Amino acid sequence: MDEDAWLDLHGLHPAGADLDEVRRLLREHIRRERRSQGDGDTALMKLCCVQLFHAGALDDVPLVWDAKTASFDADCSIDVQLLCGGGLDRTKRYLLSRRTTDGAADAALRRLLACEQAADFEDFTVERRSAWYTAYYGS
Repeated sequence: MDEDAWLDLHGLHPAGADLDEVRRLLREHIRRERRSQGDGDTALMKLCCVQLFHAGALDDVPLVWDAKTASFDADCSIDVQLLCGGGLDRTKRYLLSRRTTDGAADAALRRLLACEQAADFEDFTVERRSAWYTAYYGS
């Protein structure tokens, strides 16, 4: 399934069981992309991350980070702001509380802080970013 078909099927604001489908598809493409860059569909991965951003669940932050770090192309395609559907400050606090042995939460927090320092979050709000994605996807 390509990005357009997925968007037609679920829209930008899926809920409930549809969000489980978003997570499943994203995990599948992360696995493909990690196996070999280009095997996953990074545009579709980005759309899934936008859908999770709109859901705003902090528990999705590690999955979005996994998607972003699946490959160089995925890192370029998936905006760092997509980690912050629950808000920037809440996401930073969440990552601070999620110290893991693999260091993923620390790496995500370091990236957020560096991007914040570089003004990538200047005037960021979930609502503004959501409106930007709505315009981008034409929904």
